[in-house]
Amino acid sequence: MAQSIDDVRRRHQGAAGARVPPHNLQAEESLLGAMLLSRDAIVAAVEVQLSADDFYKPAHGHIYDAITSLYAQGDPADPVTVAESLSRAGVLEGMGGPALLITLQAGTPSIGNAGRYARIIEEHSLLRRLIRVAGDIAEMGYSLPEDVAGTVDEAEAMVFDVAQRRVTDSMATIRDLLSAQLDHLEALFERNQEITGVPTGFIDLDRQLAGLQPSNLVIIGGRPGTGKTSFALGIAAHAALEARTPVLVFSLEMSHRELTQRLLCSEARVDATRMRNGKLLESDWPKISHAVGRLGEAPIFIDDNPHLTIMEIRAKARRLKSREGLGLIVIDYMQLMSGRSNAENRQVEVSEMSRGLKILARELNVPVIALSQLSRNLESRADKRPVLADLRESGCMPAGTRLLRADNGEDVSLGELVLSQEQPVVWSVDEHQRLVPAQLVRAFPSGIKPVFKLLLASGLNVDATANHPFLTSGGWTRLDGLRPGAFVAVPRSLPGPAGPFARNPLAAVGAGEHQGRASEHRSVAVAEHEASGITWDEVVAITPLGMQPTFDATVAGTHNFIADGIVAHNSLEQDADVVIFLYRDEVYNRDTPDRGTAEVIVAKHRNGPIGVTHLAFLDHYTRFANMARV
Repeated sequence: MAQSIDDVRRRHQGAAGARVPPHNLQAEESLLGAMLLSRDAIVAAVEVQLSADDFYKPAHGHIYDAITSLYAQGDPADPVTVAESLSRAGVLEGMGGPALLITLQAGTPSIGNAGRYARIIEEHSLLRRLIRVAGDIAEMGYSLPEDVAGTVDEAEAMVFDVAQRRVTDSMATIRDLLSAQLDHLEALFERNQEITGVPTGFIDLDRQLAGLQPSNLVIIGGRPGTGKTSFALGIAAHAALEARTPVLVFSLEMSHRELTQRLLCSEARVDATRMRNGKLLESDWPKISHAVGRLGEAPIFIDDNPHLTIMEIRAKARRLKSREGLGLIVIDYMQLMSGRSNAENRQVEVSEMSRGLKILARELNVPVIALSQLSRNLESRADKRPVLADLRESGCMPAGTRLLRADNGEDVSLGELVLSQEQPVVWSVDEHQRLVPAQLVRAFPSGIKPVFKLLLASGLNVDATANHPFLTSGGWTRLDGLRPGAFVAVPRSLPGPAGPFARNPLAAVGAGEHQGRASEHRSVAVAEHEASGITWDEVVAITPLGMQPTFDATVAGTHNFIADGIVAHNSLEQDADVVIFLYRDEVYNRDTPDRGTAEVIVAKHRNGPIGVTHLAFLDHYTRFANMARV
């Protein structure tokens, strides 16, 4: 007879009326007893991926840990060896001594049912974790958070983690990490394949990247007309059709119909114009029919909502992975996404979205491809091949610009950092506009560009390109958006051995004409920022300095640094593991001898080489293809 809800509720009531978390001690004892009797039972438990934390009774968790540790070392696991292991750990006597192990072994109903016992334990553990997460989510709701959408996203992530049976503690010992890495290397060696990630289908690119690696954010950039969407769809189709990898495509620019038409045209190799106007040839129909059959079986999922936010993308990707599995995400394209509505400006909004996509890649352990429209500034250059500076929405500074270090209180120039490739801790400003130390992860050249001098009333000055953002009381503002009379952020003082910020005259100056204007500029929020180390300095002039070699740096987390005593933003491409640019010379030079070819420029590769490969571009099929091998 089926149990009623009331029966289940009463079964989980304690003597004093308090609820008892779901558990099954008999299943735990039976599994441990079976594991003490048979290595096959140990294998069955390990295949279910149980951990010591899945056991309701702590003593049972200790025993399970001891058995699996012995098994991993190739040693026998019986009451004698397990008792010795527990004794060395100092927990044997507290759980009842060796007699408990003998009792567990003797009371085992069936060795052959070990797998079922393990699944019972796992299910009860999941229910307990769900109860804990539900309690945490309830507390989040009762706290009346300001960012409701963010709280909902966090709650969904917590439930998703339960479904994925992920351990919430992200800390691990180097011994465990090295062991996992050796296992990974052995698996790669046994596979004996060059492509270890999701294959793109482009031979030279796959050889360079070893495929698209799990947890990597890959940005594909190009100017309009270079074929970014066709390139990404080609990768998606190959992954789904040839590698049977489930692919999720978010299209913020094209509709379902347009994307389906492109995929069908590329796969069938039917002229794109005939596909659009319907004037198909008799010979086209068998190709289309064959392509429909292949694509119809491919695990490709398309979402064409043009108003997607990063939170919605993460939510939909999580659900698809839990329901169907997921191996690759494609987003077309990043600048069309909506970010945080109350972000200070678009610079901060895009930076946060970039970071969110990297977090998504790591969370789901799949590569994420994000297409990006490049700045039109490259159109003014003689060589229109894209460089990393074209991807960023922030500007650059000359080599002599000095950054203030937080690790030793000294300063260092951008040029010195580029030469040394040192990664110092520098002073930065967090989201609450407090001075904090942050890790500088990279300094690099950005090309020769027009540079301007920003002069402040205090005498502080910094050289930067017109699009470099500086912190104002209204948020991050580009240099070309500042005017004399505006106020920008400078540090008042710095904690630690650096002491007062000697390069900022405002830290030592008393009342005066500038101080009076700065006081008028202050608001309640500004005053709070000053208490945290930020004050405001007035812009008095912005003058052109001509063309100069420029550089930039990336700072983890905060995305800004103190440049010549002034708070300045840094680049956003730091979140990407791989940056790929597409360049087709025929877009700019109609008579080029390279018509029908494309350069695939790997401009950044965090774990491997950069360089250029070449593909054929079949414009009548809107398709990229491998060049013929000579």
